[in-house]
Amino acid sequence: MSEDPVPLKAIHHVELWVGNAKQAAFYYRQAFGFSQVAYAGLETGVRDRASYVLRQGRVRLVLSTPLGGDNGMSSHLARHGDGVRDIAFHVGDTDACFAATVERGAKVASEPQTLSDEHGSVRHAAIHTYGDTLHSFISYDDYDGPFLPGYRAAAIAGDSVGLRFVDHIVGNVELGKMDEWAGFYASVLGFSQQQHFSDEDISTEYSALMSKVMESDNGRIKFPLNEPAEGRRKSQIEEYLDFYDGPGVQHIALLTDDIIKAIEKLRANGVEFLHVPDDYYDTLQKRVGAIDEDMAEIRRLHILVDRDDEGYLLQLFTKPVEDRPTLFYEVIQRKGSRGFGYGNFKALFEAIELEQAARGNL
Repeated sequence: MSEDPVPLKAIHHVELWVGNAKQAAFYYRQAFGFSQVAYAGLETGVRDRASYVLRQGRVRLVLSTPLGGDNGMSSHLARHGDGVRDIAFHVGDTDACFAATVERGAKVASEPQTLSDEHGSVRHAAIHTYGDTLHSFISYDDYDGPFLPGYRAAAIAGDSVGLRFVDHIVGNVELGKMDEWAGFYASVLGFSQQQHFSDEDISTEYSALMSKVMESDNGRIKFPLNEPAEGRRKSQIEEYLDFYDGPGVQHIALLTDDIIKAIEKLRANGVEFLHVPDDYYDTLQKRVGAIDEDMAEIRRLHILVDRDDEGYLLQLFTKPVEDRPTLFYEVIQRKGSRGFGYGNFKALFEAIELEQAARGNL
């Protein structure tokens, strides 16, 4: 096996640019059970933005908002609304990863630099990917601060719902661009294609999409990429592209070891999920066979279940977490399956289309 040219350890964090980070942080603490662990802003010497770091398990979200109208963040928010700006990777050598990706054609977003404070130093660099999304490379050996240089500890405990780590992150790209960006992840970052779904696999009476799943060399980072396909009406991908005004992250899937407990708590916290029709459950037992979980609880909480050759998975999708119908979240539990719920696609997309119709966007 050839050596991985860009060895990525894991997703270090996901940064969202939002209109009001203080209020967004409160939402994620109260609704999703995240704990606030660090903060950067005027009080820490950062003059252009305020950032709140939230953590649950190994999931780290950074919510950042501009403190002025002329630093690029405000125009980004005016165009896209709240959404993911940076999917940052933890790497062993920032400079080597940056050099390798640029040599392979990546567009430079930020040259390698050392960031330091009283807790030590880290190396940081960034490249562009689809739309206005970035990938940062972060490496450190001796840094022992609460997050990164410029941040101070800000311990506000949340009531965890049991989210462990980022399972996968889905990107939506324009019609005809899926193969181009799948090629980018393959040739620039050394990913391989795990699965491919055609418009025949992912379609309803009204709309369709196509998807390729790209996976890092160590298997820890998975990025499905979607593009719209021709249909009778507007697909969910087209709706996203219209309201986000371009390509971007569609949803973040968060893994849990107990989805029944997680969904129970999330619903109690006010998180809104897509509605799965009751008739989905009439044939579920026959389709997926025996599972460890109580089928009555699965039905009560409207959780989706799918089985493949390696096992089964359980999943459920939130509604968009902002007013624009763009970013949403998936909660997923894996019981052997490494797939993405192929058997649930039709039910899922019909549920999404009901939401689109209510918004007048189908």
